[in-house]
Order: sequence, then C-alpha cells, then structure tokens
Amino acid sequence: MLFVPTQGGGMEIFMLLAVDIGNTHIVLGGFEGEKLRFVSRISTNAHKTSDEYASKLQAVLELHGATEEAITGAIISSVVPPLTSIMKDAISLVYNVDSFIVGPGIKTGLNLLVDNPAAVGSDLICACVGTKEFYSYPSVIIDMGTATKMMILDKNGAFIGVTISPGAEIAIKALAGGTAQLPQIDLTAPAVLLGKNTIECMRSGVIFGNACMVDGMIDRLEAELGTPLDKIATGGLSNVIIPHCTHDIIMDDNLVLKGLRVIYLKNCK
Repeated sequence: MLFVPTQGGGMEIFMLLAVDIGNTHIVLGGFEGEKLRFVSRISTNAHKTSDEYASKLQAVLELHGATEEAITGAIISSVVPPLTSIMKDAISLVYNVDSFIVGPGIKTGLNLLVDNPAAVGSDLICACVGTKEFYSYPSVIIDMGTATKMMILDKNGAFIGVTISPGAEIAIKALAGGTAQLPQIDLTAPAVLLGKNTIECMRSGVIFGNACMVDGMIDRLEAELGTPLDKIATGGLSNVIIPHCTHDIIMDDNLVLKGLRVIYLKNCK
C-alpha cells in the first residue's frame, strides 16, 4: 500500500482507480501503491447513464474487495468522448472523488513530436508513458484492441509517430458481414496454417495473418528508423496474436493501466 501524509501530519491509505475506456471494453484497475490489486473489464456502452455506470462500478469493484471508502483517487483515459464525463460523474457519485482526465493540459512527461499533439489518443499516451517508465527505448509499443496501434518511442523517450490498422476482431466481423457464406467465429488459433474447413481457414488467415503483419511492420519500422527497437505488446487481443509472431516481444497486459498510474502521480499533489 502507498501511504501519503495528510494535512494533520498523519498517514492515510491510498487506493487509485485507473479507468481505460476503449471502444469495446472498459478496463478498471485498482492500485495500492505500485501494486495492481485487481483488473476488471466491463462492456463499453455509450448509451448508459452515469447512474447505470455507478451501479455497475459499485458491483464490480465490490467483487474485488474495493469498498466505497477504499477508492481515494481516480484517473480516466477514454477514446469514447461521450462516455468520458459519464464515467467521471459515476465515479464521483460512488466514491466522491474528482477524476483526472488524460488529455490536453495534463502532465504526462511525454514529448509528442507529431503534427498535432492534441490529436494523439489518450490510450496511446498512457501506453507510451508506461513503456517509458518501466521499459527501455527506442521501442515499438503494439496495442492490439479494436484497432492495432504500433507506437514508436525514440532514443530519448519521445513519441514520434504511430501506425493504425484494423484489429483482428474487425477483420472477423468484416469477413462474416461482407460475405454470404463465411460465419462469425471466435479467435482461436488453428493447429496448422493451412486450414481444411471454413472455420480453420478463417482463423488461420486472421490470426496468423495479423501476426505476420506485426512482424512485417516491425521489420519496416526498424529499417526506416535505422535502429533495433525493443518490442512491447499490450491490449485485449495481444495474447491471441503475439505468441504467433517471430519477433521477441514482451507482453504486458496492464501497460495502459500502469501508464495511468504514472500520469496520476505526476498530477496529484
């Protein structure tokens, strides 16, 4: 646990709620000091109200032993703008804390060397902050969610750009929705590359195809930059795709949550 001084000179227990709002899932992480005590995922639904999310937060976090009194700080990263203020209000309603929002004006310690720094997604910033804090650079950070993002930190730890491509689940939905005979399937790797039935063929193409894309993009990025890159992967689909890559890639499922905690501490006095 992290103990912080109070105005009266005593010490109080501090638990931080880190919230990563993505297009498909909302990831909740509870930190006691540096220790990530729990991670929970709920579905993203932009039509829910702050009251509905407050109820969901309370129920989910109580499953992990986080009572209303336990949460004393919160920070939110969101790529779904309509949900940002709704989640902020929900957290305030349940835990009576004012959440930090990752966005323009917040301290991150990350230099953004791109055309429009304000347009860089908060999830990308958090992943890069987490990488800068816990890993080495220059590096490529592969975030595999609804979209597959590959961010670059240069030798000074500055963010210098990103590539964005459709994620594996989008590919599956496009195949099933755009064809007459291909079904909706789950993402389970087949035993062999060359499928013998429709489902195995689709799984092979999407899973191994995405793995080859990641490997190929890493090769091109290293060639363009003229330097080897450390490789870190995160995101909900990384566990499905990255094991089939040929490059040596570090897996960190909670990289964005870790980055959120680092940013919170930079802004919390």
